[in-house]
Amino acid sequence: MEDKKIKEAVKKKYSQMAKEGVSCCPTCGPDVIEQARTIGYSREELKSIPEPAIMGLGCGNPTALADLKEGETVLDLGAGAGIDVFLAANKVGERGYVIGVDMTEEMIKKSNEIAKGNGYENVEFRLGEIEDLPVEDNSVDVIISNCVINLSPNKLKTYQEAHRVLKPGGRILVSDLVIEGDLPEDIMKSFEAWAGCVAGALKKSEYLDTIKKAGFRDVEIVSQNTFYELGLDKRLVEKIISVKVRAYK
Repeated sequence: MEDKKIKEAVKKKYSQMAKEGVSCCPTCGPDVIEQARTIGYSREELKSIPEPAIMGLGCGNPTALADLKEGETVLDLGAGAGIDVFLAANKVGERGYVIGVDMTEEMIKKSNEIAKGNGYENVEFRLGEIEDLPVEDNSVDVIISNCVINLSPNKLKTYQEAHRVLKPGGRILVSDLVIEGDLPEDIMKSFEAWAGCVAGALKKSEYLDTIKKAGFRDVEIVSQNTFYELGLDKRLVEKIISVKVRAYK
């Protein structure tokens, strides 16, 4: 499958979501608040940020495990409507700064409107692809990402870009989907499955090796769990794994 066509399918899906609130991944649900809670967000966290930023997406809560500190600069890969950006902004405080990058113009428009309407001055949303980040070298302390890197057709390039923009000693904490075993061929060739966070997922060992090849050290899985979602193709049961991975530059 061509990388360009994969990106077009993903962009189309998330543009639709930004405009209409259509769900996408096997981790998504109709009750966005409840869905956010099931993947690791607390009631207190969800109440602390603008509700429009909560879209019921993701496969974890990277801000809970990133050990964010006041004054740090944070980058969110695939920020969407900004749920993790706003949570991170609350943690790093006025002296800190959070950048969200997303390739979907509709998501950037939505997140910027939320930030402006709620008085967030320590956040910025930039249009761009995670394989070619609009961010300077060695400029951020922490990178977070939530169920997005699996959507990239070039994960090594994505992690190389993450390594480039991190300061020496900086860390990355991502929540993402990986697989165990092999996916059915029809799913592997489905653009809908790519946009739905499934077809692009790597095997767990390959995913970790990709991070190491990009130059990161001390790569470890902080936690993981298997998804048992209603409506999920029965052939995928027990094959889709949510992992939370931490690594350092």
